[in-house]
Parts: sequence; C-alpha cells; structure tokens
Amino acid sequence: MALDVARIRSDFPALRAGLAHFDAPGGTQVPTPVIGAIGNALRQPLSNRGTDNPAQRNAEAIVLEARRAVADLTGGSPQGVVFGRSATQLTFDFARTLSRRWAPGDEVVVTRLDHDANIRPWLLEAKARGLTVRWVDFDPRTGELEAERITAAISDRTRLVALTAASNLLGTMPAVPAVAAAAHAVDALVWVDGVHYTAHALVDVASLGCDVFVCSPYKFFGPHHGVLVADPGLLADLRPDKLLPSSDAVPERFELGTLPYEMLTATTAAIDYLADLVGTDGGRRERLAVSLRAAEEHERRLARRIEEALDGLGATRYSRAARRTSTLLFDLPGVDAAQVAARLADVGVLAPAGHFYALEASRHLGLGDRGALRVGLAPYNDDHDVDRLLAGLEGRPRPSG
Repeated sequence: MALDVARIRSDFPALRAGLAHFDAPGGTQVPTPVIGAIGNALRQPLSNRGTDNPAQRNAEAIVLEARRAVADLTGGSPQGVVFGRSATQLTFDFARTLSRRWAPGDEVVVTRLDHDANIRPWLLEAKARGLTVRWVDFDPRTGELEAERITAAISDRTRLVALTAASNLLGTMPAVPAVAAAAHAVDALVWVDGVHYTAHALVDVASLGCDVFVCSPYKFFGPHHGVLVADPGLLADLRPDKLLPSSDAVPERFELGTLPYEMLTATTAAIDYLADLVGTDGGRRERLAVSLRAAEEHERRLARRIEEALDGLGATRYSRAARRTSTLLFDLPGVDAAQVAARLADVGVLAPAGHFYALEASRHLGLGDRGALRVGLAPYNDDHDVDRLLAGLEGRPRPSG
C-alpha cells in the first residue's frame, strides 16, 4: 500500500516553515499527535508511580503502556524494556555493568562501521579491565560489512560482539543473525545498535538474534530519550549500580531516578503514529509491518531519483552496499562537503555534512574527520523536496511552490 504523503506532511507543524528536511538520520520532525501527547500527560495528575491514588496510577499506566508499545515495535517483551536518557547513556551504563563479569584477556569485538556510541563504551571498559579489543573493518569500496569478517574475529574468549543493524553514516545493514549465531556458539553476547535501523525496518529482536537492542524514539517521530530491549532473564542476572531504596525489580533496577512520563507518553504516540502511516487494520505490530514496508518503498523510490542525479553530477557515492537504508553519503567533485551543506541551507534544504559520530567509519573511508554530505529520507519527504535538493546540488534556482 502506498503512503498518502500529502496527508502525512499535514501532520508535521515543523514542515510549515518551508524547509526541505533530509536530516532524518539525525532526528525526524515530530507530528501533531506526539506533540499533543506531551501536553496531555502533563495536564493530568502525576506523581511517582504507584497504585494508591490517581496521580500514581496515571504515572504507572504511562510507563506500562510505553513498555508495551516498544515491545510491539521491536518484537521484544515489555518486561525487557529499559528507558534511559539516550541510547549512548544506556550503552555506557550497561558496558560498566557487563564488564564486571569479564576478566583480563577476555575479548570484545567492535566494527569500524559503527557509531561511536557502540564503540567507545566498550573500548573504555576494555582499557579499564585489561580486555582485548578485536576490530573488524568494512570494505570502503562497497560499504559492505560481510558477516564472515566479524565471525572470523570471534573466539572462545569473546564475551561480547557490538554491531550496528544499520549504519547511520552509510545505511549499510549487516547480516546480524549470522553474526549472532557465531557469537552465541561461544556464549558471547550480541549488542545491537538499532538507532538508525528502527526507522527503516520492522525490528524483530528474536530474528536478529541479539541479546540487547538499543534505539532512540526521536529517530522515528518521537521525543529525545533512549530505549533498550533485552531478554528479562538476562536483565535479572545483571546487578547495576543503583540507589539503595530504589526498586530492584526488572527492568526498573536499570532506570535511575524518576522516568520522564511525558516523554514516554510521546513515545507511545510516536509508535502509534508510525503504525498508522498507511491506516490498515490489525494489531499494532501488524500495522507497523505494513506501514514500515510502505515507508521504505516510498523512501527508496526517492533515493533512486537522488542517486541517478548524483551519478549525472559525477558525485562520489559512498553508500553502495546491496542491503541498506535510504540514506546516502556522497561528495560532489571539487567542492567541500561543508560548503555544499551551507549552500543547501541557504535555499532551505537541510542536508548536513560531517561524520555524524561514525568517526571510525569516516576515517576508514578516507574522509578523515570531515566526513561527507549525508541525505537521509523520512516518510514526509516528497518529490518536491527532492526537486529542491537536486536544484541546490546543481546550483540552479530554487523550484517554486
């Protein structure tokens, strides 16, 4: 089923400013129902969670519904959903907790394709605890990260493999299930960064084979915070630092302090909005499957238009993996990427340049710390947005309308 893009665009107040947004990998714009959910949460009585009075019960209901919504989004269990300030913060916190069980000489596997949030926490713990780091490179010519490269780095001393489900820089989607199978064969954990992936595919943590999956609602129309999904049994076996009187239940033992109830309500609203992009019947997860498939088909069509134009301009395209999201990293010949991004911004087109915290990937591509220009698509992008982007890249006058 096709998206009604005009209807979708009407739901996003930020689009009324007249900008063409190609910065979705850094964070999407927010639809009216999500904005309204924040106000609705704050208009009702709220307090710390409990069951003794309406304020406590409202807070409890918000948290439980947000866990259910995230479970529907990811195929996980509501009891395995942990909320935090950001995916980065959650990864740092869990890296400290997990590494207490490892000994000097144990190994962690990281890849140069990943965002630094799925590299640096593990490197810091490795340094602190005498662990060995096994680096895995991707092919800079194709942007591919073959599963065999990662599995070759796994040994009997491997304790964790950290891997992205989709590169926020290139869009590359590695074969996570094959890596997970090899890691589990030696009883290693698989930590998957799904921050970029979640906006572009129906997540199924069981099919991926990951032990831990992290994502960020602001990448799929929601508010700024982080989400972690894991098997409740794994969480029950971990003992994080916490305040003595705070709950020791799972998943609450990992959530430090009072949760941001208005943000959790907005996360539920964002997942519901994502599920209803097409407007089919069925449960939330079934609707998510249909909507995400339609959204990615729409985005891929627009991406093909952009790729064809880039080839005509002689651009260097770094996003070339066979399986990837609708995210494009490229350079135009003879022009600095930051200058191109500034020129686009001058005509109301937001397509930023940089390494976007995928610093190791940028360096491995030979781009150093400057990175390149990134175009990322969202369901609210349309052909007129693409027309404006291409006109800006070609230095033509801005299309009217």
